[in-house]
Amino acid sequence: MSSSQPLVSIIIVDYKRNNPYLKESLKAIDQQTYTHFEIILVTDYPVNLNHPKLKKKSYSHYVGPAQKRDDGAKLAKGSILSFLDDDAYPSRDWLKNIITNFADPKVAAVGGPGVTPPHAHWTEQASGWASASPMGASLYAYRFIPEKKRLVDDFPSMNLSVRKSDFNKVKGFDSHYYPGEDTKLCLDLTHKLGKQIVYDPKALVYHHRRPILFPHLKQNGNFGLHRGFFARTLPKTSLRPLYFLPSLMVLGLIFLLFSPLYTHPLLYLVTQIGRTLLGFYLASLCLNAIWILNYSHQPLQAFLSLPVIFLTHFWYGIRFIQGFLFTRKLSR
Repeated sequence: MSSSQPLVSIIIVDYKRNNPYLKESLKAIDQQTYTHFEIILVTDYPVNLNHPKLKKKSYSHYVGPAQKRDDGAKLAKGSILSFLDDDAYPSRDWLKNIITNFADPKVAAVGGPGVTPPHAHWTEQASGWASASPMGASLYAYRFIPEKKRLVDDFPSMNLSVRKSDFNKVKGFDSHYYPGEDTKLCLDLTHKLGKQIVYDPKALVYHHRRPILFPHLKQNGNFGLHRGFFARTLPKTSLRPLYFLPSLMVLGLIFLLFSPLYTHPLLYLVTQIGRTLLGFYLASLCLNAIWILNYSHQPLQAFLSLPVIFLTHFWYGIRFIQGFLFTRKLSR
């Protein structure tokens, strides 16, 4: 096989018994227009699946996703490692569009958007729009809906393909982190190796969401905790003003809660500024709801985005503070 058609090792880690999304993912992989691939499935338990291109590795106990991905990479024969979450399934030209980017030797990795499946339950859709809309993800909405092609320095492993030689040079994922192991890997690829990560909107997968409200908040709270920790320990890609905004909102709301007690003129002025900013934030949420309505044509999702995004920002901000100020070490 020529270098223009390298073997791709698709690595899926799964930790739910009878996961309905796994069969959905394998079916979509079978329909790929690029056919030179193998599939590696790493699980915490034996899986009774037969597939001509499937390799399986299982444990008798829980193992973290980062270690599973590293172990899957060790089994891989391909020169490209394509990591895919167990609740995601690829579009037909997913691999085809990924491979074209690796013709450039400077490219170490390729990521693409994880779009909420069109048939997903409304509770998943609400979670998805909280991530994909401008107010939900801001500058990072491209991770959840297709946007223009670009270079990035951080990308989630739900849809991330890495040149195996570069993956081995940085010794793979850091199994001490979850979530967040992908941030560490991308930092190593871009800063230690000086390589590029390409975001290609055509390398698209459909990614199921944690439904609202508590599973969604739990996941995003974990993201906030790890991003706060990384803002202190991995500042090159995580010490960015945008990541601090939800925490500033939390602190501002606490400040305004006690505003009737403030009598000093300076504190009164700060209170008025805070109320103005809060009004601007709430107006932005309303404009964001209009954007969702125009994009999705789903009035329910536009309405739900108001409380869901507010609560997401609030909980993320609290957990970010926890990670930034109080977390000395992240558990696996």
